[in-house]
Amino acid sequence: MRPNLDPAINIAVKAARRAASIINQAANQLDLLNVESKAPNDFVTEVDRAAEAAIIDILREAFPEHGILAEESGRSGPEDGRGGEFVWIIDPLDGTTNFIHGFPQYAVSIALARKGVPEHAVIFDPVANELFTASRGRGAYMNDRRIRVSRRLRLADALLGTGFPFRQFDHIDAYLAIFRELTRKSAGMRRPGAASLDLAYVASGRLDGFWEIGLAPWDMAAGVLLIQEAGGFVADFDGEGDFLKSGNLVAGAPKVFTELLLAVQSHWAAPGRS
Repeated sequence: MRPNLDPAINIAVKAARRAASIINQAANQLDLLNVESKAPNDFVTEVDRAAEAAIIDILREAFPEHGILAEESGRSGPEDGRGGEFVWIIDPLDGTTNFIHGFPQYAVSIALARKGVPEHAVIFDPVANELFTASRGRGAYMNDRRIRVSRRLRLADALLGTGFPFRQFDHIDAYLAIFRELTRKSAGMRRPGAASLDLAYVASGRLDGFWEIGLAPWDMAAGVLLIQEAGGFVADFDGEGDFLKSGNLVAGAPKVFTELLLAVQSHWAAPGRS
């Protein structure tokens, strides 16, 4: 039986569902969307902003003392969200490019971090109506059903997720080398385009592993906690826990994780690379 939910999870689920209702309504009128470019291949719409505002309103009402780190509006709250013990990390619409093309792979991602460590996580897929939640020490769930990472034992049998570089191409050569090796050594690679859902899929066993370069905290804060609570491993490319700062992430089922990390490191640990 699932443990009683922490109030923070209940509020985050409420916020995610409110954002999803805004997203679903807009999904029926994509031709009317006003799309702006924040940077090459990096888009934002009024839907992103409206969904984020709805999330923040609900969180602020319940937890006015908490800080906020959100993709579109940045840091806010007590001392602008800096130095506070509790900070909400929000991606109101992960997979905006998918969304504006009508490609049905996007999600709302909300995490509550305490002293920089995710403690609660919510990822909601409004297309599939799948709600992923986790609290530290209490397990991970999809629609109230306990989930666990896969039992895959070998990288050779693993289905992996990744994300292609699309904003910055400083590490494109290393990325392509890693991609080439893992394409040969795994059962296959997928790039759906919403990192939060990729991580939720690792937690639920749909993917056996995941790796990506240059993620933002809001792309992965909720997903990494889901994986940890589902029995999986997460690390940066050095095998450490600094992924929220570095943006470089390897995650997976325990047996697959080790082989995956070694394959990534073999091409990343080049002279002079940081």
